[in-house]
Amino acid sequence: MTDPVTDAPEGDTAGRSGARVLVETAADGGVEVCFANPGTTEMPLVTALDAVPAVRPVLGLFEGVCTGAADGYARITGKPAMTLLHLGPGLANGLANLHNARRANSPVLNVVGDHASWHLPYDAPLTSDIVSLATPVSGWVGTVGSGAQMSRATAEALTASRTPPGCGATLIVPADFQQETIDAPLASVPPRPAPARPDAEAVEQIAERLRGGMPAVVLLGASALTERGQRAAHRITEATGATLYSETFPAAAERGGDLPALDRLPYFPEAACKALADAHTVVLAGALEPVAYFGYAGLPSVLAEPGTVRVLAEPGGDAEQALEDLADVLGAPAAPPRRQSHIADDTGLPSGPLSAAVVGRTVSALLPEGAIVSVEGGTCGYPFFTASAQAARHTTLTNTGGAIGQGLPAALGAAIAAPERQVIALQSDGSAQYTIQALWTMAREQASVVTLIASNRRYGILRTELNRHGQSAVGAASAALTSLDCPPLDWAALATGYGVPAQRAETGTELAHALDRALAASGPQLIEMVL
Repeated sequence: MTDPVTDAPEGDTAGRSGARVLVETAADGGVEVCFANPGTTEMPLVTALDAVPAVRPVLGLFEGVCTGAADGYARITGKPAMTLLHLGPGLANGLANLHNARRANSPVLNVVGDHASWHLPYDAPLTSDIVSLATPVSGWVGTVGSGAQMSRATAEALTASRTPPGCGATLIVPADFQQETIDAPLASVPPRPAPARPDAEAVEQIAERLRGGMPAVVLLGASALTERGQRAAHRITEATGATLYSETFPAAAERGGDLPALDRLPYFPEAACKALADAHTVVLAGALEPVAYFGYAGLPSVLAEPGTVRVLAEPGGDAEQALEDLADVLGAPAAPPRRQSHIADDTGLPSGPLSAAVVGRTVSALLPEGAIVSVEGGTCGYPFFTASAQAARHTTLTNTGGAIGQGLPAALGAAIAAPERQVIALQSDGSAQYTIQALWTMAREQASVVTLIASNRRYGILRTELNRHGQSAVGAASAALTSLDCPPLDWAALATGYGVPAQRAETGTELAHALDRALAASGPQLIEMVL
């Protein structure tokens, strides 16, 4: 939606401001947190947050922190989080993480202030085309056309954000309408629609293909990566011999404990094509058809063989039920839980110099039960994900859209969503700098986040891509654009400056001890892992 909302509500609410009506409608619709970096045109909304204690305000020093935190919060709770952003430039600062949230189908409500409607014709310095900025990262965009439309517009935005599979909704609110006095009841926000039921015919057709005994792959995404979804998928693979994968960058995946030892479909297209090459059938359960992240000459963009893909459930469908229906149609018995084998202490862990494999094994072994791990960066992310199949039960969040700067804000949002759970941010050093300001909000909110910085002092993925493009030696320009060691980043000073205690580890033994101390402490902690 890009046109002003025109339906005006009726009745009496004893003269609330438009801003307060917006916040109260959001609260009635289930919004509990607002991640905010407001400016002049949002001051009425800031005042409204004083009057509506049901919505908790959380300040981010940079808009990308706000949007990434809203995404992380929504992934853990399944409920909309609200952002409050200042005009088009403020929204633009948050776009990268809204791109990631769109790819994760996260229900995020962006409230963006605008100039007073009567001031817009004068093209003031901060005037911009907010609709055009918002549209690529929003499934719904609306502009409030009067104070009387405020509640109805807010309800429409929230409803759109929660409609399966979930999306960003951006509501643009001119300052004068925020200040209008409204005498009308709040619009109601309907319950979230149920996901689409499985198609019985599609289930039967897929079952028939799997009964033939030909090689098959089941690719899980979205709600298929819950405990229920994975257990049903495990029944299918046990009955048919199919290979089970998670999509490469899942929004949220349950891991560890007695769940199936599920690995991700490989990132690089050569490895992904090899994993799918022999499959007669590739079943998509909550996942999109896999395509290469980038185009490489001589390699296919679509990774599965033509004619092999069958859709069991779309990302917004009921993938859990669809997997259970397929398992039942196949006559697959209940599969016994996988035997747990995780290590609960540092006994037998590697003690030598840190490497990606050492980090993955150590963090997995010491992960607390019920933890949430926000993973950003390939240096340690892939080794951890593989090793974490043997860890205690936990939830992993990954970078769905590939726009870096997600890891720390998503960890912050997850910690606010689930304060009773320990959050780990497993973060590469280069990408951490995009939204390093999240550390300050973690300190201010005393969020239970342990940030682990994989400090190799370079953009490792770019070095890999240089090799893939035939550049075996790093020249002066390539070194300058992919290195982070001149000067090296002082992580202890950075963290301490933002109010987060910091440690440093160079060996497996030091990392295990530092992680033990960090997990025992309260509030945010940071460990630089020197690789």
